[in-house]
Amino acid sequence: MLSQILEEIFIRDLAILREEILRYDDEESLWIVDGEIANSGGNLALHIAGNLRHFIGAVLGGDGYVRNRESEFSARAVPREKIIAEIDAAAAAIRAVMPGLNKEILEETYPIEVFGRPMTNAFFLTHLATHLNYHLGQINYHRRLTANRKM
Repeated sequence: MLSQILEEIFIRDLAILREEILRYDDEESLWIVDGEIANSGGNLALHIAGNLRHFIGAVLGGDGYVRNRESEFSARAVPREKIIAEIDAAAAAIRAVMPGLNKEILEETYPIEVFGRPMTNAFFLTHLATHLNYHLGQINYHRRLTANRKM
């Protein structure tokens, strides 16, 4: 049941992320940073997709995805369609992995220690859902803040 709930939340929020990226005025606006705003909407979207593809698709699903976390934050001027493709790939990884996570698997220890301590798959997947939502809010705010504005 929890895996179905989390899958629904991941897919819902990735669809919202996709729409947020499409709602930016133009591709240039995706990459605006200013003062204390160190991460652009484009970088945050790449980070969300890379994070989910790595921790769910690769670690739990064994799909072979190799993450480049540094690039998630350093990339600039990635075309919007490439960002959308990354979001769609994250959604595909979630759809492939989450249905196979039964109650017993959710209670097992996540295969790697992300925060320097062991945690269950259920705990870490819940963390990933809240992490996605945290950054989704940042992207929404960034998009509205940068609307009709060039840096």
